[in-house]
Amino acid sequence: MKEKYGYGGWVNLDHHKTGCARMMKDEHFFREVESNCWDPGVRMNECDDHGVDVQVLSTVPVMFNYWAKPDDALDISKILNNHIAAIVVEFPKQFAGLGTIPLQEPEKAIMELQRCIHELDLAGVQIGSNVNGTNLSDESLFSVFEAAADLGAAIFIHPWDIMGKEEMEKYWLPWLVGMPAETSRAICSMIFGGVFERLPNLRVAFAHGGGSFPATAGRIQQGYDVRPDLCAIDNQVDPRNYLGKFWVDSLVHDADALDFLIKKIGADKIALGTDYPFPLGELEPGKLIESMDYPDEQKDKLLFQNAMDWLGLTGNYFS
Repeated sequence: MKEKYGYGGWVNLDHHKTGCARMMKDEHFFREVESNCWDPGVRMNECDDHGVDVQVLSTVPVMFNYWAKPDDALDISKILNNHIAAIVVEFPKQFAGLGTIPLQEPEKAIMELQRCIHELDLAGVQIGSNVNGTNLSDESLFSVFEAAADLGAAIFIHPWDIMGKEEMEKYWLPWLVGMPAETSRAICSMIFGGVFERLPNLRVAFAHGGGSFPATAGRIQQGYDVRPDLCAIDNQVDPRNYLGKFWVDSLVHDADALDFLIKKIGADKIALGTDYPFPLGELEPGKLIESMDYPDEQKDKLLFQNAMDWLGLTGNYFS
Protein backbone atom coordinates (compact mmCIF):
# COMPACT_ATOMS: atom_id res chain seq x y z
CA MET A 1 0.00 0.00 0.00
CA LYS A 2 1.34 3.42 -0.92
CA GLU A 3 -0.33 5.52 1.75
CA LYS A 4 -2.29 5.25 4.93
CA TYR A 5 -4.40 7.95 6.48
CA GLY A 6 -5.18 8.17 10.14
CA TYR A 7 -6.94 10.82 12.17
CA GLY A 8 -5.96 11.75 15.67
CA GLY A 9 -6.74 14.27 18.35
CA TRP A 10 -4.66 17.39 18.87
CA VAL A 11 -4.35 19.63 21.87
CA ASN A 12 -2.49 22.91 22.08
CA LEU A 13 -0.54 22.58 25.34
CA ASP A 14 2.85 23.97 26.27
CA HIS A 15 4.30 21.08 28.25
CA HIS A 16 7.09 19.92 25.95
CA LYS A 17 9.64 19.75 28.78
CA THR A 18 7.69 17.27 30.87
CA GLY A 19 6.40 15.14 28.00
CA CYS A 20 2.91 14.98 29.50
CA ALA A 21 0.08 17.32 30.46
CA ARG A 22 -3.13 17.23 32.44
CA MET A 23 -6.32 18.15 30.61
CA MET A 24 -9.06 19.70 32.71
CA LYS A 25 -12.80 19.93 32.05
CA ASP A 26 -14.15 22.78 34.10
CA GLU A 27 -12.35 22.25 37.42
CA HIS A 28 -12.21 18.46 37.12
CA PHE A 29 -9.33 16.34 35.86
CA PHE A 30 -10.24 14.86 32.48
CA ARG A 31 -7.22 13.08 31.08
CA GLU A 32 -3.45 13.03 31.08
CA VAL A 33 -1.97 13.28 27.62
CA GLU A 34 1.56 12.71 26.40
CA SER A 35 3.65 14.67 23.94
CA ASN A 36 2.32 12.70 20.96
CA CYS A 37 -0.86 14.71 21.49
CA TRP A 38 0.81 18.00 20.53
CA ASP A 39 4.37 17.46 19.29
CA PRO A 40 4.51 17.00 15.49
CA GLY A 41 8.00 15.51 15.70
CA VAL A 42 6.83 12.76 18.02
CA ARG A 43 3.80 12.19 15.86
CA MET A 44 5.80 11.85 12.66
CA ASN A 45 8.15 9.36 14.31
CA GLU A 46 5.24 7.26 15.53
CA CYS A 47 3.53 7.49 12.14
CA ASP A 48 6.75 6.25 10.52
CA ASP A 49 6.81 3.32 12.94
CA HIS A 50 3.26 2.37 11.90
CA GLY A 51 3.60 3.03 8.17
CA VAL A 52 1.22 6.01 8.20
CA ASP A 53 2.31 8.55 5.58
CA VAL A 54 -0.41 11.16 6.12
CA GLN A 55 -2.41 12.01 9.22
CA VAL A 56 -5.47 14.23 9.51
CA LEU A 57 -5.25 16.43 12.59
CA SER A 58 -8.31 17.37 14.62
CA THR A 59 -8.62 18.79 18.10
CA VAL A 60 -9.49 16.64 21.10
CA PRO A 61 -13.31 16.86 21.49
CA VAL A 62 -13.05 18.17 25.05
CA MET A 63 -11.70 21.34 23.44
CA PHE A 64 -14.94 22.01 21.53
CA ASN A 65 -15.95 24.28 24.42
CA TYR A 66 -19.61 24.37 23.41
CA TRP A 67 -20.43 25.16 27.04
CA ALA A 68 -18.47 28.43 26.97
CA LYS A 69 -19.62 31.93 26.09
CA PRO A 70 -19.66 32.18 22.27
CA ASP A 71 -16.98 34.87 22.06
CA ASP A 72 -14.68 32.88 24.35
CA ALA A 73 -15.29 29.70 22.37
CA LEU A 74 -14.55 31.56 19.15
CA ASP A 75 -11.25 32.82 20.56
CA ILE A 76 -10.23 29.30 21.61
CA SER A 77 -11.30 27.93 18.22
CA LYS A 78 -9.07 30.46 16.48
CA ILE A 79 -6.10 29.52 18.65
CA LEU A 80 -6.58 25.81 18.01
CA ASN A 81 -7.19 26.27 14.29
CA ASN A 82 -4.20 28.55 13.84
CA HIS A 83 -2.03 25.96 15.57
CA ILE A 84 -3.23 23.06 13.43
CA ALA A 85 -2.92 25.14 10.26
CA ALA A 86 0.64 26.11 11.19
CA ILE A 87 1.60 22.45 11.62
CA VAL A 88 0.07 21.61 8.23
CA VAL A 89 1.99 24.46 6.59
CA GLU A 90 5.24 23.35 8.21
CA PHE A 91 4.75 19.68 7.30
CA PRO A 92 2.46 19.70 4.25
CA LYS A 93 3.31 16.17 3.12
CA GLN A 94 2.61 14.60 6.52
CA PHE A 95 -0.53 16.35 7.73
CA ALA A 96 -3.93 17.65 6.68
CA GLY A 97 -6.10 19.55 9.11
CA LEU A 98 -9.64 19.91 10.41
CA GLY A 99 -10.68 22.96 12.42
CA THR A 100 -13.15 23.42 15.25
CA ILE A 101 -15.99 25.94 15.38
CA PRO A 102 -18.20 27.40 18.16
CA LEU A 103 -21.44 25.66 17.26
CA GLN A 104 -23.31 27.16 20.20
CA GLU A 105 -23.44 30.34 18.11
CA PRO A 106 -24.05 29.36 14.46
CA GLU A 107 -23.24 32.81 13.06
CA LYS A 108 -19.81 32.79 14.69
CA ALA A 109 -19.37 29.14 13.71
CA ILE A 110 -19.90 30.04 10.04
CA MET A 111 -17.43 32.91 10.28
CA GLU A 112 -14.74 30.61 11.66
CA LEU A 113 -15.63 27.87 9.18
CA GLN A 114 -15.10 30.34 6.34
CA ARG A 115 -11.76 31.37 7.82
CA CYS A 116 -10.71 27.72 8.15
CA ILE A 117 -11.32 27.14 4.45
CA HIS A 118 -10.40 30.46 2.85
CA GLU A 119 -7.53 31.64 5.06
CA LEU A 120 -6.12 28.59 6.83
CA ASP A 121 -6.58 26.14 3.95
CA LEU A 122 -7.92 23.41 6.21
CA ALA A 123 -9.94 20.59 4.67
CA GLY A 124 -12.95 21.10 6.91
CA VAL A 125 -13.99 20.93 10.55
CA GLN A 126 -14.68 18.45 13.30
CA ILE A 127 -17.88 18.88 15.33
CA GLY A 128 -19.58 17.07 18.19
CA SER A 129 -22.58 14.76 17.99
CA ASN A 130 -24.75 17.30 19.77
CA VAL A 131 -24.41 20.87 20.98
CA ASN A 132 -25.24 21.20 24.68
CA GLY A 133 -27.98 18.60 24.23
CA THR A 134 -29.30 20.04 20.97
CA ASN A 135 -29.46 17.48 18.17
CA LEU A 136 -27.76 18.13 14.85
CA SER A 137 -31.19 18.17 13.19
CA ASP A 138 -32.07 21.41 14.95
CA GLU A 139 -32.95 24.11 12.45
CA SER A 140 -30.61 26.55 14.19
CA LEU A 141 -27.65 24.46 13.01
CA PHE A 142 -28.76 23.98 9.41
CA SER A 143 -27.10 27.19 8.24
CA VAL A 144 -23.73 25.79 9.39
CA PHE A 145 -24.18 22.62 7.34
CA GLU A 146 -25.38 24.71 4.41
CA ALA A 147 -22.26 26.86 4.61
CA ALA A 148 -20.06 23.74 4.76
CA ALA A 149 -21.72 22.37 1.63
CA ASP A 150 -21.28 25.70 -0.18
CA LEU A 151 -17.61 25.88 0.86
CA GLY A 152 -16.88 22.27 -0.04
CA ALA A 153 -15.76 21.67 3.55
CA ALA A 154 -15.57 18.16 4.95
CA ILE A 155 -17.24 17.57 8.32
CA PHE A 156 -16.10 14.95 10.81
CA ILE A 157 -18.56 14.15 13.60
CA HIS A 158 -17.23 12.73 16.84
CA PRO A 159 -19.36 11.68 19.83
CA TRP A 160 -19.25 14.13 22.70
CA ASP A 161 -21.28 15.18 25.75
CA ILE A 162 -22.62 11.65 25.90
CA MET A 163 -26.26 11.19 26.84
CA GLY A 164 -26.73 9.29 30.10
CA LYS A 165 -23.05 9.50 31.06
CA GLU A 166 -23.85 10.41 34.68
CA GLU A 167 -25.87 7.20 35.08
CA MET A 168 -23.17 4.84 33.78
CA GLU A 169 -19.81 6.12 34.91
CA LYS A 170 -18.64 2.70 36.17
CA TYR A 171 -16.76 0.30 33.90
CA TRP A 172 -15.90 3.08 31.40
CA LEU A 173 -19.41 2.64 29.98
CA PRO A 174 -19.69 6.18 28.58
CA TRP A 175 -16.86 5.31 26.19
CA LEU A 176 -17.84 1.69 25.55
CA VAL A 177 -21.64 2.06 25.34
CA GLY A 178 -22.43 5.76 25.25
CA MET A 179 -20.17 6.79 22.39
CA PRO A 180 -21.58 4.27 19.86
CA ALA A 181 -25.12 5.29 20.82
CA GLU A 182 -24.22 8.97 20.65
CA THR A 183 -22.94 8.58 17.09
CA SER A 184 -26.14 6.81 16.07
CA ARG A 185 -28.04 9.72 17.61
CA ALA A 186 -26.16 12.11 15.33
CA ILE A 187 -26.70 10.02 12.20
CA CYS A 188 -30.40 9.50 12.87
CA SER A 189 -30.86 13.18 13.64
CA MET A 190 -29.33 14.18 10.31
CA ILE A 191 -31.37 11.56 8.42
CA PHE A 192 -34.74 12.19 10.06
CA GLY A 193 -34.12 15.93 10.19
CA GLY A 194 -33.60 16.01 6.42
CA VAL A 195 -30.08 17.46 6.53
CA PHE A 196 -28.71 14.93 4.04
CA GLU A 197 -31.81 15.27 1.87
CA ARG A 198 -31.57 19.05 1.69
CA LEU A 199 -27.78 19.08 1.22
CA PRO A 200 -26.88 16.11 -1.00
CA ASN A 201 -23.35 17.44 -1.63
CA LEU A 202 -22.47 17.72 2.06
CA ARG A 203 -19.47 15.49 2.84
CA VAL A 204 -19.85 14.08 6.36
CA ALA A 205 -17.89 11.34 8.11
CA PHE A 206 -18.78 9.74 11.45
CA ALA A 207 -16.33 8.28 13.94
CA HIS A 208 -15.98 4.70 15.17
CA GLY A 209 -17.59 2.94 12.23
CA GLY A 210 -20.78 4.94 12.63
CA GLY A 211 -21.18 3.74 16.21
CA SER A 212 -24.23 1.57 16.79
CA PHE A 213 -26.05 2.87 13.69
CA PRO A 214 -25.02 0.17 11.16
CA ALA A 215 -26.06 -2.67 13.48
CA THR A 216 -29.41 -1.02 14.25
CA ALA A 217 -30.18 0.30 10.75
CA GLY A 218 -32.87 -2.38 10.32
CA ARG A 219 -34.56 -1.37 13.56
CA ILE A 220 -34.38 2.29 12.54
CA GLN A 221 -35.98 1.51 9.18
CA GLN A 222 -38.68 -0.56 10.89
CA GLY A 223 -39.46 2.33 13.20
CA TYR A 224 -39.80 4.61 10.19
CA ASP A 225 -42.11 2.09 8.47
CA VAL A 226 -44.45 1.39 11.36
CA ARG A 227 -44.50 4.81 13.06
CA PRO A 228 -44.10 7.43 10.35
CA ASP A 229 -46.17 9.72 12.54
CA LEU A 230 -43.19 9.82 14.92
CA CYS A 231 -40.20 9.27 12.62
CA ALA A 232 -41.13 10.81 9.26
CA ILE A 233 -42.36 14.18 10.45
CA ASP A 234 -39.48 16.17 8.90
CA ASN A 235 -38.25 13.88 6.11
CA GLN A 236 -40.34 11.35 4.18
CA VAL A 237 -37.40 9.46 2.64
CA ASP A 238 -36.57 5.95 3.87
CA PRO A 239 -33.52 5.87 6.19
CA ARG A 240 -32.09 2.97 4.17
CA ASN A 241 -31.73 5.34 1.21
CA TYR A 242 -28.92 7.17 3.02
CA LEU A 243 -26.69 4.14 3.47
CA GLY A 244 -23.65 4.90 1.36
CA LYS A 245 -24.39 8.64 1.29
CA PHE A 246 -22.04 9.49 4.16
CA TRP A 247 -18.65 8.23 5.29
CA VAL A 248 -17.65 6.36 8.43
CA ASP A 249 -14.22 5.40 9.68
CA SER A 250 -12.95 1.85 9.98
CA LEU A 251 -12.39 1.86 13.74
CA VAL A 252 -14.44 -1.19 14.75
CA HIS A 253 -11.67 -3.44 16.19
CA ASP A 254 -13.25 -6.58 14.73
CA ALA A 255 -12.97 -8.37 11.38
CA ASP A 256 -16.62 -9.47 11.30
CA ALA A 257 -17.74 -5.93 12.12
CA LEU A 258 -15.62 -4.51 9.29
CA ASP A 259 -17.12 -7.01 6.84
CA PHE A 260 -20.61 -6.05 8.02
CA LEU A 261 -19.79 -2.35 7.75
CA ILE A 262 -18.71 -2.77 4.14
CA LYS A 263 -21.95 -4.60 3.34
CA LYS A 264 -24.06 -1.89 5.00
CA ILE A 265 -22.19 1.32 4.17
CA GLY A 266 -20.16 0.30 1.14
CA ALA A 267 -16.45 -0.07 0.44
CA ASP A 268 -16.33 3.45 -1.06
CA LYS A 269 -17.48 5.17 2.13
CA ILE A 270 -15.18 3.72 4.80
CA ALA A 271 -11.89 5.44 5.62
CA LEU A 272 -9.11 4.39 7.95
CA GLY A 273 -9.67 5.73 11.45
CA THR A 274 -7.19 5.30 14.26
CA ASP A 275 -8.27 7.48 17.23
CA TYR A 276 -4.56 8.03 17.71
CA PRO A 277 -3.06 8.48 20.25
CA PHE A 278 -5.73 7.25 22.68
CA PRO A 279 -6.10 3.71 24.09
CA LEU A 280 -9.46 2.96 22.42
CA GLY A 281 -7.82 3.58 19.07
CA GLU A 282 -6.21 1.14 16.71
CA LEU A 283 -2.78 0.76 18.28
CA GLU A 284 -1.32 -0.55 15.01
CA PRO A 285 -3.02 1.72 12.45
CA GLY A 286 -4.28 -0.09 9.38
CA LYS A 287 -3.55 -3.56 10.75
CA LEU A 288 -7.19 -4.70 10.66
CA ILE A 289 -7.69 -3.59 7.06
CA GLU A 290 -4.40 -5.09 5.94
CA SER A 291 -5.22 -8.39 7.66
CA MET A 292 -8.46 -8.80 5.71
CA ASP A 293 -8.79 -10.97 2.62
CA TYR A 294 -9.73 -8.04 0.41
CA PRO A 295 -8.35 -7.23 -3.05
CA ASP A 296 -5.53 -4.70 -3.01
CA GLU A 297 -7.74 -2.21 -4.85
CA GLN A 298 -10.31 -2.35 -2.05
CA LYS A 299 -7.63 -2.04 0.64
CA ASP A 300 -6.30 1.06 -1.10
CA LYS A 301 -9.77 2.58 -0.92
CA LEU A 302 -10.05 1.86 2.78
CA LEU A 303 -6.52 2.94 3.63
CA PHE A 304 -6.39 6.26 1.80
CA GLN A 305 -8.50 6.83 -1.31
CA ASN A 306 -11.85 7.13 0.49
CA ALA A 307 -10.34 9.57 2.97
CA MET A 308 -9.13 11.79 0.13
CA ASP A 309 -12.59 11.69 -1.47
CA TRP A 310 -14.23 12.74 1.79
CA LEU A 311 -11.68 15.48 2.41
CA GLY A 312 -11.97 16.72 -1.16
CA LEU A 313 -8.23 16.37 -1.77
CA THR A 314 -6.75 15.50 -5.13
CA GLY A 315 -4.45 12.56 -5.72
CA ASN A 316 -1.34 14.75 -5.98
CA TYR A 317 -2.14 16.89 -2.92
CA PHE A 318 0.81 15.51 -0.95
CA SER A 319 3.24 15.01 -3.81
